Amino acid sequence: MNTLINPASIVQPFNNAYSHGVVIPPQARVLHTAGQIGVRPDGSLPASIEEQTEQVWINLVAILRDAGMDIADIVKITAYIVGDHNFPAYAAARSRYLGAHKPAATAFCVPQLLKPEWLLEVELIAARA
Repeated sequence: MNTLINPASIVQPFNNAYSHGVVIPPQARVLHTAGQIGVRPDGSLPASIEEQTEQVWINLVAILRDAGMDIADIVKITAYIVGDHNFPAYAAARSRYLGAHKPAATAFCVPQLLKPEWLLEVELIAARA
């Protein structure tokens, strides 16, 4: 089982939405995903940040399941969000999908991704003993 680390000697995680660190036990299987964008299986891209964010999480959960893992196995999330105005939609979907699970996380607000119509890209690391 992964161990979440939040030392009392440092500031607590912003909005209590993540952990400062995660220890992965020896012999755990580790999954690194590529950055996922909000593209549907048919190649179409929803226009709104809400729909793109939902699709990103659908994609990430599918990868986790194919690896025999689930949300509780996520140890690190990195998100790239176009513009700070889109962060609340990302944060809301992230919260819905993660529930009480609080892996280590980093989010960047960026001016643009590889294609201008992409509004976010999210990658994660998961581990299961």
